Amino acid sequence: MFFVLGIFIAIFLELLLVAKKSKSRADKVLAIWLLLIALNQIFNYFLYEGVIFKHPHWLGVDFPLPVLNGLLLYFYAREITGNTNTNGWIVLLHLLPSISLVLLAIPFYGLSGSEKVQVFENDGAGFEWYVVYSNILVPLSGLVYAIWTLVLIKQHRKKIQDNFSNTDKKELQWLKYLSIGFVIIWLLTIFFDNIIIFSAVVVLVLFIGFFGINQLNIFYRHAVTGPKLGSNENTDKGSKKRKVKDTPVSKRYAKSGLTEEIAVHISQKLHDLMAKDDVYKNEELTLTELARLVDAHPNHLSQVINEQEGKNFYNYINSLRIKEFIKLASLPENEKYTKISLAYDCGFSSKSTFNKHFKTCTGKTPTEFFHK
Repeated sequence: MFFVLGIFIAIFLELLLVAKKSKSRADKVLAIWLLLIALNQIFNYFLYEGVIFKHPHWLGVDFPLPVLNGLLLYFYAREITGNTNTNGWIVLLHLLPSISLVLLAIPFYGLSGSEKVQVFENDGAGFEWYVVYSNILVPLSGLVYAIWTLVLIKQHRKKIQDNFSNTDKKELQWLKYLSIGFVIIWLLTIFFDNIIIFSAVVVLVLFIGFFGINQLNIFYRHAVTGPKLGSNENTDKGSKKRKVKDTPVSKRYAKSGLTEEIAVHISQKLHDLMAKDDVYKNEELTLTELARLVDAHPNHLSQVINEQEGKNFYNYINSLRIKEFIKLASLPENEKYTKISLAYDCGFSSKSTFNKHFKTCTGKTPTEFFHK
């Protein structure tokens, strides 16, 4: 009954995605993934109940489905983080494991219905080599793609901190847990029978549906305007290149074309803007928006913040918010307001994010800081 529930949940979530308006590419990948999960669960259930033996021509149709789970997890992660892969040859390369399972199974597909049933009832008799190949390929592929997804999420978190001042709902913590869950499932295939595995997949379907359908798209690749980086149009011909120490930060921007003169100009405009307009109080402030306000290329602005402030964009903006919060919270006339309401006024969108940055900047919690 639990398996049937899982199948119906997967189908229900699939219908929700199909009915969803303005579907993103990530939504479409998720829809394909849920459909394949539902089909795989249906075949597994029919096999478990013996129903499929009454229709032996369906035996083996699901051979390539399990290996696609890890791949679609990875593809979904790429789409949701803005790393869309449009190269058809690379996509085809990723599909080779599933294609190999189909091609190598051609001799099995050529058997009669009764012969197929006999192979299944005798644990793959006559196709032992295929069983071994599949039993190695499926969990190995799943583990590789799950770990690959975890690496992608780690890289994504660094990128969003370079571009967003508020990373709430953008860090993909749920997708990280989902990837870890897939690692556990593939390990379960080594030690446990199908009942345990199917049950774990049902739980993951619920997890995918609840978080995936509600996941907002994350775009950190914004269209930018301004001169092309590294071109002579950025600088006066007589300007000197910046002379900075050979640090990891300077190496990162070695070919940016940013001169000392431009860097000083951007830095001055940045500090003037922060002092006069308090733009950091905008909780959804992005690097691109701030670059537009100071009339600079986003990469140049990022370089100035990294090299002169010693912080990425995310930590720089939130340190300004903490500084403003301490100023406001120290005023006698603001004692009537709660600390968290003042934090929200300074640009924070959640209590946990505020507490994290306050501890980072001061080494103390807000309570400890204001009760010296």
